[in-house]
Amino acid sequence: MKLPYIDLQLNGAFGIDLNNPALEVDQVVALCGKLHAIGVERFLPTLITAPVERLERLMEQLVKAKGQDSLAAKMIAGIHLEGPFLSAEPGYIGAHPPDAACDANRAIAERLLEAGQGSLQLMTLAPERDPGGEVTRYLSDRGVIVFAGHTNASFVQLQQAIDQGLRGFTHLGNATPPQMPRHDNILWRVLGLRDQLVITLIADGHHLPPFLLKTLLELIPTQRAILVSDAVAAAGLGPGTYQLAGQTVLVGQDGAARSPNGLHFVGSAATLPVMHQVLLEHRIGSPEQHQLWLSDNARQLLDA
Repeated sequence: MKLPYIDLQLNGAFGIDLNNPALEVDQVVALCGKLHAIGVERFLPTLITAPVERLERLMEQLVKAKGQDSLAAKMIAGIHLEGPFLSAEPGYIGAHPPDAACDANRAIAERLLEAGQGSLQLMTLAPERDPGGEVTRYLSDRGVIVFAGHTNASFVQLQQAIDQGLRGFTHLGNATPPQMPRHDNILWRVLGLRDQLVITLIADGHHLPPFLLKTLLELIPTQRAILVSDAVAAAGLGPGTYQLAGQTVLVGQDGAARSPNGLHFVGSAATLPVMHQVLLEHRIGSPEQHQLWLSDNARQLLDA
């Protein structure tokens, strides 16, 4: 069954890196055409942690693409900023540059809102970098969907962020150290709040082993789970060497996108249609659930 896929987190695909400092409008337009051809109906171009000036420039290119091309205008549902207000702690920062991560700052948030010209749709931040949830509330009041991610926020900090407008969590089970306390860790804290948060998962079969993906999708209420690709430029191209915001990404024969030292993933080399196949191959969920996880739940979040 082919779905009208909606992807809330896509950093690039088919050789196009949306985080390339030299990104041009024609590349964005070309990417939209390629995604449309594989069944992606709408997506959020996702920019990772970087100096504010670079984020502003990239956002401006995305806005221009929406204004100059009818397909881009239809497909780009907004911009997802994954950072820069993320935890810089090893493990939690993931593939993001730790030196560009910073505390949540209203002045920076204002600059990013202005650069987005109304297109900033979703921001992922670490609640512990936003004491009192001031920036979370500021963004939420202006129509931005705020998710937690790349974070080691305590259960109490997550609850406080929810009170200030936090609505979800980005790619649960990833952007964590390989070892954590067995009971009080970010995975269990978020699952403890699964009735209050929308939770996204990367379903490429690598970020989460299929048995864990299945378990998480059984634990999270069906209406609150959304699958995202977290795709990088390597997606759709197979094994090789690629770039994400100046970082080298190696895709092996297994299809996973990793850092050159092999210690962590650097986004995904899979698109949502590929992730749909993972669900089918491992008998995870029903066709009705696939429709919700890959399309309808994201649509409802964006259109609410």
